[in-house]
Amino acid sequence: MSDSKQPVTQSPSKFPAKSDLIQVGRGLLMGGADIIPGVSGGTVALILGIYERLVTAISHCDARLFQLLAKRQWSEVAAHLDLRFVLPLGVGILTGVVSLASLMHYLLDYHLQLTLSVFFGLILASSYLVAQMVNRWTVLNVLAFLASLAGVYILVGEHSIQPPEGNLYVFFCGMIAICAMILPGISGALILILLGKYHDVTGLLKTIPKELLKGNIDWSGLVTVFVFVLGCLIGLILFSKVLRWLLHNYHTLTMAVLCGLMVGSLRRIWPFKVDITPYTADQTPEMVPFKHRIYENVWPTAFDGTFWTSIVLIIVAAVLIWGLDYLSQKYAMHGTSEL
Repeated sequence: MSDSKQPVTQSPSKFPAKSDLIQVGRGLLMGGADIIPGVSGGTVALILGIYERLVTAISHCDARLFQLLAKRQWSEVAAHLDLRFVLPLGVGILTGVVSLASLMHYLLDYHLQLTLSVFFGLILASSYLVAQMVNRWTVLNVLAFLASLAGVYILVGEHSIQPPEGNLYVFFCGMIAICAMILPGISGALILILLGKYHDVTGLLKTIPKELLKGNIDWSGLVTVFVFVLGCLIGLILFSKVLRWLLHNYHTLTMAVLCGLMVGSLRRIWPFKVDITPYTADQTPEMVPFKHRIYENVWPTAFDGTFWTSIVLIIVAAVLIWGLDYLSQKYAMHGTSEL
């Protein structure tokens, strides 16, 4: 059933000119979300009111672009790609990803429950906002919601995999992860965890800049990062066209599916877990990397200070998302003022 009356982009008047600094700030939020398992940069873009503009700009990597490049019509190239919007946003995203890589390692290793509580609140609130974008909850939309919810719930179940080695697999991970990053609802970082490459990629993002500052060059690591980024670029260009078509022709149905993805992904970031990793006699949890630990979701049984702190963090995170939505409604979408 087509929902073709829903436009893929908002009119130009709804996208007032913003300063480059604001776009960098938005990029920082998106980059920070992209590095967080369970949170999507696409979700942040959706909440900030720039999601469909971003998808449109990415999808303009098309035949028209190559024609303009061949003719060296640089101003038309910039306008076609919306570079005034994309470049500062990209700088912010890259900065957010790199700067939070080390922090994420530390938080997941030493403050797992509290960290997941924040993630859980973010996704829970975001899923409610996306549900509001479904104009009509028809039988088809409900079925699409339930199918996507069940699919992701199964996908993110507690299990561990031993990822293949080699840059071909890294390239594949980049393509798949970037598709998730652009989708509101499922995180590229979460996909990397499921594919067994999250700590490898974030570890390189953490160590390579430090080594470069010391004058050391990790060529193997640089090649791996290059292959991963190449996979991201190709996946982003190809997938954005499909997503733009879906938003244009099946907007309401697509939003129902995205809402299901968000709700289903909550299983993976449920804050209350028990560590069932089979440690050896001389091992402690801190000695085993996070990617090699095995966790199982449980209902909380001890209502101690940590439990209540987790509840508070879930609520605060949800309020933060609703606050961002309020700001996007007031500024980004209505375009009445500069944020």
